[in-house]
Parts: sequence; structure tokens; C-alpha cells
Amino acid sequence: MSTHPTPLRNFARLRRVLRCFLFSLVYAHGSWCQSQTLSATLAGTAPLTIDKPLDEVMVAGISRYALRAIADSPPQREARWSRDYRSAEDYAESVQPNRARLRTIIGAVDQRDSGDEFELIATLENDGIVARSNEAVVYAVRWQVLPGITAEGLLLQPREPPVARVVALPDADWTPEMFAGIAEGLGNHHPIARQLAANGVQVIVPTLISRADDYSGSELVAYTNQPHREFVYRQAFELGRHVIGYEVQKIEAAVDLLEKMNRREDVDLPIGVAGVGEGGLLALYAAAVDPRIDTAMISGYFQPRERVWEEPIYRNVWSLLTEFGDAEIVSLIVPRPLVIEACAVPEVQGPPALRDGRRGGAAPGRIYNSSLYVVKSEYQRAKKHYDQLGVGDRITLIASGDGAGPSGSEPAISAFLSGLGVNPRQPAANDAFEISARQIDPEQRQRRQVAELVDFTQRLLSRSAKVRDEFWAKADRSSVAAWVQSAEPYRDHVWEEMIGKLPTPSIPPNVRTRRALDDPAFTGYEVVIDVYPDVIAAGILLLPTDLKADEKRPVVVCQHGLEGVPMDTITTTGEAYKYYKSFSAELAKRGFIVYAPQNPYRGEDRFRVIQRQSNPLKRSLFSYIIRQHERTLEWLRILPNVDPERIGFYGLSYGGKTAVRVPPILSDLYALSICSADFNEWVRKNASVDDSYSYMYTGEYEMPEWNMGHVANYAELASLMTPRPFMVERGHDDGVAPDEWVAWEYAKVRRHYNKLGLGDQTEIEFFDGPHSIHGVNTFRFLEKHLDWPLYPNRE
Repeated sequence: MSTHPTPLRNFARLRRVLRCFLFSLVYAHGSWCQSQTLSATLAGTAPLTIDKPLDEVMVAGISRYALRAIADSPPQREARWSRDYRSAEDYAESVQPNRARLRTIIGAVDQRDSGDEFELIATLENDGIVARSNEAVVYAVRWQVLPGITAEGLLLQPREPPVARVVALPDADWTPEMFAGIAEGLGNHHPIARQLAANGVQVIVPTLISRADDYSGSELVAYTNQPHREFVYRQAFELGRHVIGYEVQKIEAAVDLLEKMNRREDVDLPIGVAGVGEGGLLALYAAAVDPRIDTAMISGYFQPRERVWEEPIYRNVWSLLTEFGDAEIVSLIVPRPLVIEACAVPEVQGPPALRDGRRGGAAPGRIYNSSLYVVKSEYQRAKKHYDQLGVGDRITLIASGDGAGPSGSEPAISAFLSGLGVNPRQPAANDAFEISARQIDPEQRQRRQVAELVDFTQRLLSRSAKVRDEFWAKADRSSVAAWVQSAEPYRDHVWEEMIGKLPTPSIPPNVRTRRALDDPAFTGYEVVIDVYPDVIAAGILLLPTDLKADEKRPVVVCQHGLEGVPMDTITTTGEAYKYYKSFSAELAKRGFIVYAPQNPYRGEDRFRVIQRQSNPLKRSLFSYIIRQHERTLEWLRILPNVDPERIGFYGLSYGGKTAVRVPPILSDLYALSICSADFNEWVRKNASVDDSYSYMYTGEYEMPEWNMGHVANYAELASLMTPRPFMVERGHDDGVAPDEWVAWEYAKVRRHYNKLGLGDQTEIEFFDGPHSIHGVNTFRFLEKHLDWPLYPNRE
């Protein structure tokens, strides 16, 4: 958790004041009075001439900004490293913090429970032998990994004492039997596990979580077309875990047992890891985080990773590209021998096709073969670390064919065996496996493996509130002043580690406006403000027509929901009115100055892709939204008729999601916040597989926020509003969540405010209605806490 001292916080506020002063200079030569509200452009602003829909301009601009940041990331990663090349020992010590961070962001953080040995999967009628040849016997095995989690797969035991031990990882579309050469399905790819066993290597082949969707769901709710890997990823990401981390720990648990074998047999056989495709990804990560692995081979997974956002979502790793591309991950393997095989892999065009009885909503994502040129470019970035340590001969690039040939080529296997200290030999001709008639059912094995990871993750979910309680235990609730001071590090942590903090905008705001609405009660102006290059803030400003030149009034920022636009909150007709009840216009009629921002959750996959483009740089959609609101409020605060101390926020649905993230972070800009049609047990809503309300069963694949379950649920986020007022508006028939979830989570907020003697600063309104603005007690709440009572024109 960040622990910035109070002076830094004060400095940040001073800097914000100075920026507001610069904003105010724009208005030094103009006044904003009643006559100005009828002009085509607000005084002190430039004409707004953009002729495209502002939501489309916003979403496209943020995407361009995110892509530039990704493209600029490789040279910036070096700042996160302090490599010491004087010796292998010094080097290993110098990169240990990076190794620990990689382990954390892939979620390989739980204490392993790997047992004492591999367990034979046998019955009274089945001895556990899957196949045998003159060179090896293949056993069905399992081994313990974490409480309730096992790994299952095959053990290829050479007939002679083994010369090395290897964990061999197939692609996610291949079974261990395929990889061992005892089942069809590899096409022209080579059965690497069998090749290694034929060279006297003891081989463990784990089952990987596949890309099929058979078990992605629950009988209690529904089944989806999410690949198994995505189904595990979505729930795990919310709890600081990852399908990658789970499977890395399966590999490490196998290494634990292989080390125990060495000790029992009083030998020191080398331990290696090799993988293809998704297995290559896991081999890379496992060798990087676990120095006990002596040698690694990565086939069909090594390239620049700046387009990881186009790959399947189960490869999305929070903050990855701030520190790690594939070359940087390889630098954690230095000086151990490494073979990189440029070859073909099973290509993936997207999730499984939707079929009868399945819900859609799986994330798009492709896996495609990289050109040899691209692989070489990343290889050169990796090799420099071997060269600087004087061990450049320990990293090898092998091209199968022209880089598009089958995996497991003879040169790659030979190089890998040499790295293990094994002299390669040709397997015996025609040494076919005799395959047992009684084999493990791969479909049932996959079902068990998926179910174990789901059950483990759901146990994390059930215990997450206790982890949050422990995390927040250092916040001082003895007084309001103590709370405000002690909550600052938590606010910083939420912003930096869970949401992702963008740098302070440095370009001029360049505010542009144009009149868009004329109503007897108000005049509306479209507004565009620059935030970063290509990134704008936009919205509609409603000015009551009875404003006096010297009058200061409160402002309500009225936020639309998912796929909305500002006009949805203003219009009195159509589908939008059903949800928003024209609450922006109604508040303007009551005399409030109203601003309705355009938020970027618009355009379906177009905005969800921004989340994918941003997560690898430790950013989320709300990283941009917070800065948009910050810059907008800096402008609003200096307008002549605005009271800068009386600016409130009121958001519906995704706007309610905004209400518990933006005002709590912008503590010196927003005076209060109202969350409508969204507040609930948010962590459960994102990660539960047993509740019909869960985002696990919808197309909102951007919803999971990294480790939110162990950092801050809605109660903790709302507590960061303290001592400012906070309110929840909730319709009994709102399908976002049941009343019980809402009441459960809000009870923590109520207790927090009451314990601080601030019980009158928070409230909840339940009403008999749907997912919509109700506008009864919330309007009273705004009038009370923004000091705007009994406005004479109020109905």
C-alpha cells in the first residue's frame, strides 16, 4: 500500500489550485452572465466545431492514446530493473524483486501443498498404466498443488534409470495423451513428451485447462461459450489470482516432487520445463519465477507482447507491460539454458461458437503464428542479458522450417537435451506404444480440473471480506480527523493498484463549447475539454435561465450509464426516459447548475478493448474517467456562477459504478456522491458462479478489476467519501442485484458513518420500482447537503 505522507497530498492539492488558477485566466476578459447564456459559445471558450458524435471521438481517442503508451513501453521498462551483471549470484539477487512482482501479477501467491509423491490413479480393475513400450511406461497420475487443487496428467517413466526430469506442457487444445504420442490430435506436431522419454528423461505431462466451453457455467445459473480458461480467469482476476498463476503452481508442485525424488534417490538430476503454445507461455513464466528449474524450452510462444490485448483475455495480466515483455521475462531465466523454438502453434480465431443452451458474451481474442522476423527481434532483446553476463551460448533460437514448421523439431529437442546435460540419441525404430484399453477419460479429467479451480476461487471469494478487513485494519476510526488522515494511503492504494493512476494532464484544457439546447428553464451547451493528446472530456452543461451575474449556485454532475450519452439524462421522451427520468433537466429546473458528462463506456467492444489495451500498463477504463472528471471539475469550479465547494455527483447504473470510484478518489473536488441502481456486493457480483446476477454470465468481460476482492468492495470505496455525504438509491425490482446484497453492503457504510458520529451524512432509499432514477429522497439529499433548500421554482 502506498504511504505518501500528508505533505505530498497537500502539495498535490496546491498544484490542483494552481491549475484552476490557470483555467481562470481564460475568463479574465469576459463575464458570464445572463446575456452570455444565450450566445452560441460560452464566454472564455473557443467554438466547438467537431462534427462527429463526441462519444465516438472520445472512445477512439482514448484507444489511440492507450496504443501509443503500449508502443512506448519497452524502453520505459528498464526503469523498473536494477540488474547487476558482475556475477550470476549478483544478477540473481538484483532481479529478485522483479521475480517477486511477476509472481504476484500472475497470481501464483498461495502456499503450495504438494504432498510427498505423485499418486497413481488406479482402481481394482485398472493398474494405472496407460501405455508401455520397450523404452518407457506411461502412468496416469495426480499430485497435490493447493488445498482442494490437484494436477492430473501422465508420468512417462523410462525403463532405465532416468537421466533428467522434465515437466512437459502441451498446448491447451492438446491432451497429455496427444503430447505423449498415444492419441491422435497433434497433426504434424511432434509428441515432445515421448521424444524426451525416448532419450531417458522422466516426463510429467499436466493437463492444462482447455479452450473448450463444456464446463463454463453452473447448473444453478447457465452455461456460456467462454473457454474454460476465460471462465477461470474472470473470477480469479477479481481476487488477485489468474489461470496462469494456478497452472504455474501446478508446475512448481511437480518440481517439488521431482526434487524429492532426487533426494530420495540420492541423485542430482537436472529438472527442466518445456511447452508448446499455451504450454510455452506457462514454461516461460514457470522458469522465470522458479529458479529451481534448470533448463527451459519455449515452443511457439515468444514474440513482442505489445499486442497482447488482441490475444485471448485469459492472457491479460494486470500491469505486465510496465515491467515485462517476453524478453524481460526471459531475463529472469538468465543464466540458465533456454531454447526458443520458432514454430507453428494451434491458431485460435476466437471463443467457441455459440450453440444451443449456451449464453454468449465470451471475450474476443486471437492466437496466430508469428513470423520468424518478429521472433528474432524479441530474441535479440532477450539475448543481450545472456551476453552481458558472459553466457550468450546458453540461449538458443531454433527455427522449425522457416519458423512455421511443427513444434518439437529435432534441433530444438537436441538443444534442450544438451541444456539438461543429456546426450541426445535417436529413439528406437518402430518402438510403438502398447496402449491400455482402460484409460483415463480426458473429458472427465478436464471437468475435475476446471471444477477444482472454480471451487478454490469461490472459497477465496467467500473469505475475501475478512482479507479486506485485515487490510483496512490500520485505518483509524477513533475520530473523523483520524479517519481522514489514515484513509489517505488507502485512497492512494485504490487509485494506483486497483484502478490505475494516469499522470497528471499537462496539455492546455482548450475548452470548446456550443449551444445545443434551449428550454424555458435552462440553456444547454456541449462542452469539450482536452485531457491528454487524443483524450477529451465532453458533456452538456445546463444553465438555469434565472441565473444572476453575481450569484453562486451548486452543481450536480449527472452521469449516464452503460452505452448512454448525456442527452439520455435530459430527454423527456423515449427509452432513455424510462431509466433516467430526465433527472438532469429536473435538477436544472430546481435551480441547480447541471453538468452531464459523456463517459467512455460506449460502443460495446470498442470501449471494452480500451480496458484490454490499458490493463497491461496497470490502467483501467476508470484511469481515464477519473482524469476526465478531474479536468472537467477544474473548469467548472472557476465558472463565475459556480460555488466550487458545492459540486455533487449523481450517477445511474454504470454511472453509479462511477459514483463509488470517482468522487471517493477526487476527495477535494466532489462534495457528495449518490450511487443509483448499482450499489451492491460488487465483488460477489463479478466473481460468483452460483448467482444469476453475476457478471460471470454476461458480455461485460471488462468488469473484473485486479484483486478488488482483497482491496476494496463498495463499502470500503464508499468509506473514502467520509466525511462527505454519500447516498444509495435502490429500486426493489432492479435486476443488478437483490435487495439483500445491497442492504448487506450498505450496512457497513451506515455503521462506518455512525461510528464516526456522521450518521446524518449517509442514507439509502429503497423504492418500489425498477433499474431507474427515482428522484425523491435523492433530490432532497442534494438540496440538503448542497445547501440549496426550498428553491422557489421547485414543484
